[in-house]
Amino acid sequence: MTKNELVERVAKKVGLTKKAAFETVNAVFGNIRDALAKGDKVVVSGFGTFKIRQRATRTGRNPQTGSSIKIAGHKL
Repeated sequence: MTKNELVERVAKKVGLTKKAAFETVNAVFGNIRDALAKGDKVVVSGFGTFKIRQRATRTGRNPQTGSSIKIAGHKL
């Protein structure tokens, strides 16, 4: 489902205009994004949990040469 499809379904289900539904969906996603940026965990009961995780540095292999390479740690 795309964001536009979600907006259409919200508009139809709640009886909002598409513009109002678009603003509502953007507000929800914006608040989730802001909370994650602060390092908070977002729990939506009955749907799921969103949180930023730190991946450790690890060793990988270059598929063309077979040599070992370091893959830097990063946030997911």
